[in-house]
Amino acid sequence: MMAIAGRRYYSGRDVGRAVTIADLQAMARSRLPAFVLEYLEGGAEDEWTLRRNREVFSEIEFRPSTLTGVGVPDLSTTIFGRKMRLPFIIAPTGFNGLFQYRGDRLLAEAAAKAGVIFTQSTVSNMRIEELSNIPDLNHWMQLYVFRSQTFMDELVGRAEKAGCQALMVTTDAATFGNREWDRRNYRSGMDPTLRHKLDILCHPRWALSVMARGIPPFGNLLDFLPADQQTFARTAIWSREQVEPDLHWSHIRHLRKIWKRPLIVKGVMTLRDAELAVDAGADGIVISNHGGRQLDGAPSPITILPKIAGKLKGRITILADSGFRRGTDIVKALALGADAVMTGRATLYGLAAGGEAGAARAITILEEETRRTMALLGCRSVADLDRDHIKL
Repeated sequence: MMAIAGRRYYSGRDVGRAVTIADLQAMARSRLPAFVLEYLEGGAEDEWTLRRNREVFSEIEFRPSTLTGVGVPDLSTTIFGRKMRLPFIIAPTGFNGLFQYRGDRLLAEAAAKAGVIFTQSTVSNMRIEELSNIPDLNHWMQLYVFRSQTFMDELVGRAEKAGCQALMVTTDAATFGNREWDRRNYRSGMDPTLRHKLDILCHPRWALSVMARGIPPFGNLLDFLPADQQTFARTAIWSREQVEPDLHWSHIRHLRKIWKRPLIVKGVMTLRDAELAVDAGADGIVISNHGGRQLDGAPSPITILPKIAGKLKGRITILADSGFRRGTDIVKALALGADAVMTGRATLYGLAAGGEAGAARAITILEEETRRTMALLGCRSVADLDRDHIKL
């Protein structure tokens, strides 16, 4: 265990000793080689938006009520007609197999056991069908819009057949963000520089768990590549080449025609776009700046949330992501009008630190912090949270 700036971080393997998401982050930093850690933690360009996503929460204050007879707060909420035990959702993240062997499945299994929705990425390292058989998994599917309509329609059909309960379309990545750290870490293509290859030797636990088994490809893309090109590097290049650059609301309307279950538009950052999502037939939106990995200089979603919720609350399901690391962060978003929050890095730190057990620990930490915060605010349930509990 080591102390950093007055805080205590555990560097050991026992994720059960983690008290905060920051503890799991420290464990992940200890286990991962530098080029993998930068993939997990990095943002676009000067990383102003990445930092702002965290800083903004310190500017939002609580206004607690007292003598309300709270007892043990009920954290359940209803999303698309389904009652959920907790008001947060595992966000879609690609390349989870880089953090742990079969990382997508480990994260999904932790979510299923905790009663949390798991959103699988198009560029996950496992096929949709490989996760659909997990008992009690509330399985959503995230979709990047590709140039090939055939690929798109087939992937949507596979998600439907696999029982995915919602489809989430990411709209803010038609142009790939300028992640300069990524370009510095690789000599050519997806081949790490010599410095990073030597650094792998300093992280034997990761090397034996992940590298020794071979870097996994992106499972959902393999059917569209010749057998001799189904490598990680080739599928990564293909995915970047094939993302549709001319993304428009017509793509959402097409998906609305072929997908009959809840449809969510991710990447909304203005009231106007939220209203257009309603007009296009979307059932939900995610207010998101892609975790600070796309447009540097974009505002934090929680600063956009009150305006959108003030106009559209009740007409469309409103989710928010980017920067959530504490239960207090989650409660602030719920009070400002979000129906639920999506967590990306928070649960990935747990996954990277300790596999399924680490991801489960991350979920437990967020659950405990959220329940404690609501009790201290004097709220018995998520429905009790509103703007009166927030000072902006």
